[in-house]
Amino acid sequence: MDRQRKADMMLVLATGFWGISNCLIAICLRDMQPVTLNAFRFLSAFAVLGAVFHKRVLRASRETWRYSVLVGLSLVAIYLGATYGVLYTSVSNAGFIGALSVVTTPILEFIVYRKKPEKKFGVSMVLCLVGLALMTLSETLKPAFGDVICLFAAVFYSVDLMITERAVADERVDPLALGVCDLAVVGVVISVLSAFLETPALPGTAKVWAASLFLGIVCSGICLVIQSVFQRHTTASRASLIFTLEPVFSAIFAFFLLGERIGVRGYLGAALMLA
Repeated sequence: MDRQRKADMMLVLATGFWGISNCLIAICLRDMQPVTLNAFRFLSAFAVLGAVFHKRVLRASRETWRYSVLVGLSLVAIYLGATYGVLYTSVSNAGFIGALSVVTTPILEFIVYRKKPEKKFGVSMVLCLVGLALMTLSETLKPAFGDVICLFAAVFYSVDLMITERAVADERVDPLALGVCDLAVVGVVISVLSAFLETPALPGTAKVWAASLFLGIVCSGICLVIQSVFQRHTTASRASLIFTLEPVFSAIFAFFLLGERIGVRGYLGAALMLA
């Protein structure tokens, strides 16, 4: 198996775990506040993976830490946006709108790097925009507040992909250490925000403990390390295309775990976005 195919398969695996994360967020938000939840998930992820890979973290170069700060700050915007978005829209919508990074990534690459997208990109963008409208616009032609927040997160998702792509191309950067250090940066920043914005508290039930720990260790920790390590063998645009599978997993898990349905128009919009 060549590196490209292996990287694609690992990114699909990470995408599957990210798909279930929206369901777990919805469960945790019944018992925890949004910022506190994100602080808990990233600190728990760093506690576990930092211990496992402590030698790589201690040997991390200055460039690795510099990129970790940049990636970490973009992740703060992504995860806060995704968490607040789930509060004000459906889990399925949150997953599908997050997939719009497949559109925003080539746009940002053109703006920043003057990298022209492929011709078929225009068709893909139109399909995504029409699909988004079908999924999110109500009869009054207004999106839910949560839909707008999730779109904001999708833009920063593209920023994250672009920074990570540049970071892992630098020979001075250790991709595995980068993924672990990202967790530390996000955990510290969101913990400070949590102290100012909320009254931090640990999960109150066994169900929320299990969901929040899975969110932290697997959906945040392991998946971000997978992205950092394997994105070296692909591109930001290709990675964003793979990540469009997230809403498929999100809708499936939302249906089975939460009994959530998005209606015929919503499923039609979802099909257009994935076409």
